[in-house]
Amino acid sequence: MTRFDLVVVGAGAAGLFCAGIAGQRGLRVLLIDHADKLAEKIRISGGGRANFTNREAAPANFLSENPNFCRSALARYTPADFVALVQRHGIAFHEKHKGQLFCDHSAEQLIAMLLSECEQGGVQRWQPCRVAAVRKTEAGFELDTDRGAVQSTRVVVATGGLSIPKIGASDWGHRLAQQFGHRIVPLRPGLVPLTFAPAAWGPFSNLAGLSLDVEVSTGKGKARGHFVEDLLFTHRGLSGPAILQISSFWAEGQPLTIDLAPNQDLAAMLLAAKSTSRRQLGNELAAHLPQRLAQAWLELQRLDASLAMPQAKDRDLQALAQRLRAWELQPDGTEGYRKAEVTLGGVDTRELSSQSMESQKVPGLHFIGEVVDVTGWLGGYNFQWAWASAAACARALPLPAQ
Repeated sequence: MTRFDLVVVGAGAAGLFCAGIAGQRGLRVLLIDHADKLAEKIRISGGGRANFTNREAAPANFLSENPNFCRSALARYTPADFVALVQRHGIAFHEKHKGQLFCDHSAEQLIAMLLSECEQGGVQRWQPCRVAAVRKTEAGFELDTDRGAVQSTRVVVATGGLSIPKIGASDWGHRLAQQFGHRIVPLRPGLVPLTFAPAAWGPFSNLAGLSLDVEVSTGKGKARGHFVEDLLFTHRGLSGPAILQISSFWAEGQPLTIDLAPNQDLAAMLLAAKSTSRRQLGNELAAHLPQRLAQAWLELQRLDASLAMPQAKDRDLQALAQRLRAWELQPDGTEGYRKAEVTLGGVDTRELSSQSMESQKVPGLHFIGEVVDVTGWLGGYNFQWAWASAAACARALPLPAQ
């Protein structure tokens, strides 16, 4: 039976990075993944250019039932640390906005970098290869795989979440955690488009493809989410960065509040236009909103778009502005894991060490990356958690006796 110091299950961002660091520290490492293609989530991220980190990443950008857990790992492996690695490998990158860093050319370069780091550490990789069972032994762990049984002193679970099942996402890591007595914080899709009941969405379905800057919020207190980003209308509901961000805060039964004209005193502008503008109401509103949205909104409010501005009633203009600045609507669901970029919830971090990601229930068993209950905002934060949690784990592993 083949023996290793460490078996890492899951060859995505966190698994590859952890294996590379551990191998370079002198551990005999085996990396296993069930998928045919390597690191497919990296490959498709950021439009194929991988939004690989965010310069501004901080604990406040992450959601968890145990919000302080991520602090230690994020502090010990920062975006600047990963940028330095990217630069050492000669990968050109750029900042889009709000601290988001992307490869100039292709996410393939990032995958090649992670593979190179694994090769430098002498990491063995079995892919595709399924792990059928994991058992605790006196010496560590025994794993039954498609390529035979393996013994290992330690096991790192880096199998991700349920999002994007077509590229091989599964609940293997969560099931393994439960096998060893861990609680799973309930799972749900995150960073995902929101949907609405067809009857309620009827007036807006023809706006599919239209986008604009909005301010969106939901929830209360510490559970409140609030973002100013682009919103995109779809045939079934809403998407775009604003909605993906707020979806991680949204809970079933909660309304969203959307300001369709942020940073504008729309009421004052419309009232002032009564005496200065000769335009019709529809054209005046279209000066502040996309024309298709202005037209649909007036129809919904049963206001005459052809009405001359001087003839408009003050109370109608004020009510129109107020509704546009505080549009309250009730999603009926999400587009699910097939469209979700991440999975909220996961292995309860109150049962893990924040220093090493090691289970407090089963010595030698570690969980890193998306499989644990730490979920970042849109914009490179989830990759930074992958790098940080992987580094925390790999650097804490005891070296084998010489």
